[in-house]
Amino acid sequence: MGLTSDQINRYSRHLLLPEVGAEGQEKICNAKVLCIGTGGLGAPIALYLAAAGVGKLGLVDFDVVDLSNLQRQVIHGESTVGKLKIDSAKNRIKDLNSSIDVVTYNTRLSSENALEIFKDYDIIVDGTDNFPTRYLANDAAVLLGKPYIYGCILRFEGQASVFDSKQGPCYRCLYPEPPPPGLVPSCAEGGVLGVLPGIVGLLQANEVLKLILGKGETLVGRLLIFDALGMKFREMKLRKDKNCPVCGDNPTIKELIDYEQFCGIVPPQETSSEDEALEIDVTAVKEMLDSKKNFKLIDVREPGEYQICKIDGAHLIPLGEIEALDPAKLNGLNRDEEIVVHCKAGVRSLKAAKALIKMGFFNVKSMRGGIGEWSDRIDDSVAKY
Repeated sequence: MGLTSDQINRYSRHLLLPEVGAEGQEKICNAKVLCIGTGGLGAPIALYLAAAGVGKLGLVDFDVVDLSNLQRQVIHGESTVGKLKIDSAKNRIKDLNSSIDVVTYNTRLSSENALEIFKDYDIIVDGTDNFPTRYLANDAAVLLGKPYIYGCILRFEGQASVFDSKQGPCYRCLYPEPPPPGLVPSCAEGGVLGVLPGIVGLLQANEVLKLILGKGETLVGRLLIFDALGMKFREMKLRKDKNCPVCGDNPTIKELIDYEQFCGIVPPQETSSEDEALEIDVTAVKEMLDSKKNFKLIDVREPGEYQICKIDGAHLIPLGEIEALDPAKLNGLNRDEEIVVHCKAGVRSLKAAKALIKMGFFNVKSMRGGIGEWSDRIDDSVAKY
């Protein structure tokens, strides 16, 4: 149909590139791209694809904007704190480029809805930070024959690749099995340099445009690793695994599975009775402190988290030191005394409690909900992060 005069003016810097030109810009304007997540990675991906003129941009998210997001999720702002991320993102995109068709999905991506959502898009871009969604998005993309653009960030390091089973390996070829639950911390647990998702997200957006244009050398068959502190890029060659269960010669995964179960994640409502027996409510811990009961309150977070906020009277012993099962690192804890351990949300403290019991401590409890719950229900002067 050709470009309008407004489009020629808006995209003139693209039109000057021989590799893009009017024909390439028309391809961009006719492209349909789905972005999973509108957080750290999704924010730059969505903004720059919209600026480039991608005609239909789908956004999948179910979260709301939190003040802690604004350190890196540049598509949101102070005025949208507490609002749905997809609404915040859509409004920002519409202000940037009102000609874009922005379709929002206020839902958690699941095995029940992924294929239905994916089918209307040419390219799938992953801006999430958890393993179940990565395996789900990869498998759905393979089953539908669509390219899946991967990005990952943590602390000061990022990764990016393009998984297209028609041309090369898929995500499962690189990572056949997920890591044990809790081994790899999320950004909320391990932290992330604010500019890092911007860098990695733009690498992903760059791959999208190259795929649309059919130009350049994409990251198919390559894993790009970026070290922000060392300012270095490394590259790993990836090969298709002929025994891959989803894209190999004889695939065994022919429909979407339970990815929470595959990654070993137990939903909160399915917490075991063993775990429940180890937990103690924040109100009970407050009563123990107020009554000056003789017990030890142990904070198993990392030193950086302890500096952000702490409960008065809590002693810091990071989970890693407890899991090392080295009594010398436990600051003279008495096996006979009562111990309550806590972390940010209650996951790490459960691990710590089990490790202490394994070492012979028998009177140990994990504070349910962690310091976040403490802030919500006991003392709101304790900062949340």
